[in-house]
Amino acid sequence: MTIEDNDSAVRSGQEDPGRRRLLALLGVAAGSLIAILAGLPVIGYIVLPVTRKMHRQWVSVGPVDRFPVGDTVLVSFENPSATPWAGVSGKTGAWVRRGGDSNFIAFVLNCSHLGCPVRWEASPKLFICPCHGSVYYEDGTVAAGPAPFPLQRFQVRVRGGNVELQSRPIPITEGT
Repeated sequence: MTIEDNDSAVRSGQEDPGRRRLLALLGVAAGSLIAILAGLPVIGYIVLPVTRKMHRQWVSVGPVDRFPVGDTVLVSFENPSATPWAGVSGKTGAWVRRGGDSNFIAFVLNCSHLGCPVRWEASPKLFICPCHGSVYYEDGTVAAGPAPFPLQRFQVRVRGGNVELQSRPIPITEGT
């Protein structure tokens, strides 16, 4: 094609087919790159929890004297399985009851129905979920409501005069 032919093609509205193909390929490549970049966070959100191993650690919740025999006490602690940027949401809690000198039991703070935090009512000796009405006996078994499972428990040990709980990934909404 000579310069005169090219000028007449431009004036008549015809484009070079090679240029059109190149622009179409560039458009497809740019669109694909944008789709991949936008999809990476979604893929990471789906795949990361499957591949990430949650480490359980022993967490100190206070000295043995903090827990009077027969009382159920709410404790709060940083959950080691939380992400570094979790902030306040990385904190969790547990209900710890001392049954004897070194006999402790600890319940997960969350209801087994939908994970709402339960509260301890001392006079009827019941755990109550204020959101959906689940009620648990003092041993964590279901007394009433939609809860499908008993309250989960933490493993507890006394070490060096401190009560320690074995942390677990949060939130916890299924039975063991």
